[in-house]
Amino acid sequence: MSEQTMTADALQAPDANRALLIKNTLVVALAGLLFGYDTGVISGSQMYFTEYFALSPAQQGWAVGSALYGCLLGALMAGAATRRLGRKLTLIISAVLFVLSAWGSGAAESLQPLAIYRLIGGLGVGMASMAAPMYIAEISPAALRGRMVSLYQLAVVVGFFVVFLASYYIGGGQTHGMSEAELAALHQENLEQGWRWMLWSELPVAAAFLLLLLTVPESPRWLVMQNQSAKAEKILQQLNGAEQAQREMVEINRDLHVEEGASVWQQLRGPLKIALLVGVALSVCQQITGINAILYYGADIFSNALGYGPEDALKQQLWLGGVNLLATFVAIYTVDAWGRKPLLVVGLIGMFIGLVTLALTLMTGTMGVVSLVGVLVFIGAFALSMGPVVWVMLSEIFPNQVRAQALSIAVAAQWLFNALVASAFPVVNGSALNAEMFSGALPYLVFAAFCLLTLWFVWKLVPETRGRSLEQMHQLWHK
Repeated sequence: MSEQTMTADALQAPDANRALLIKNTLVVALAGLLFGYDTGVISGSQMYFTEYFALSPAQQGWAVGSALYGCLLGALMAGAATRRLGRKLTLIISAVLFVLSAWGSGAAESLQPLAIYRLIGGLGVGMASMAAPMYIAEISPAALRGRMVSLYQLAVVVGFFVVFLASYYIGGGQTHGMSEAELAALHQENLEQGWRWMLWSELPVAAAFLLLLLTVPESPRWLVMQNQSAKAEKILQQLNGAEQAQREMVEINRDLHVEEGASVWQQLRGPLKIALLVGVALSVCQQITGINAILYYGADIFSNALGYGPEDALKQQLWLGGVNLLATFVAIYTVDAWGRKPLLVVGLIGMFIGLVTLALTLMTGTMGVVSLVGVLVFIGAFALSMGPVVWVMLSEIFPNQVRAQALSIAVAAQWLFNALVASAFPVVNGSALNAEMFSGALPYLVFAAFCLLTLWFVWKLVPETRGRSLEQMHQLWHK
């Protein structure tokens, strides 16, 4: 089917079909909001439970980092789960894990249960971060797929922003004008109960996600792989209309028989190994270009740039959150019109410029508004490109038969390098070499170099997938 035909079908779909597609996408995208919420809630709460439990630096690191190990394991488990149990049931399991983690973390009375429940939450994040974009891609028409999957990244950004606001207000909100006695009482309240309510604040969203998942259908492409073609076609009719559903069923069945008889791992060792390598490389590049170092340690950067104190944390993060949200909206409305590669190229150039700007102000001792602009340019460029577009491409570049396993490996690689970068950044940033020779700019120069490497990789090796159906991905890698 031609790109023009698919575009016309998508744009002319009945309003009822389009509304159902958007509703199902928004429900599943709540996994992204919980991803951002669960990852971000530790930022505010850890200041208090570290003191409450009198944790050593190593124990604090375990309490905070345990979720990342869960994310890695969850992503690896999601491949088998989505293939055997289905996309929907895997998401339901992740929602149950979110609920258990939010309740148990807030109720913990020592480090061990806290870390265990955080690890359980990480399992949910890892499973959802793989299953949700895949599900959205599999129910979306080709002409709208980039926009629909980008809603997942938007939800992640919203989750980070919402949890920051929730933690801020639970922690007492604006503290200017409080007396020393009032500040001491507030701090004691946060030590005893505030951090618990921060962690518990995830419960309503997790419970809503679990209940709403019961209203969405299973992925039609998974149903076809389970020999439930009649049920799959009915769902496609509800989403895209009868005529388009018939055409999609023909393409899905044709694609599933291309490598009939070959196991998933045989296919991934054959021509599709290039697809797997590209997917893993995109995941790794998303992390080594520095986004999580900037997000995790952004408060310190803003504080150095503009002289804000800890009590002004809301102002520091609002800049970052606002730019992140705005640029993600731009990506949603351009990813299907411009294509994936143009956004990646433009975004990586912007990320490089932002990092170099920040590094130069550090090296020349001119930290200030220009430093802030550099950070915000980097964040905005990432939110325009490597944030949403990588998730879009990961969800669509793998053919139907290998999508679950290949996406699981790629997302696991993303979580692994997330942890490595988060661990390495404070070491590099605090090194004597960084202080003496680079005036604090070394990690940002390293990230900038990785931006250039990623730009070359995208330009040379990443194919354009705009307008292609998921069934055409097989042809893409067998040329």
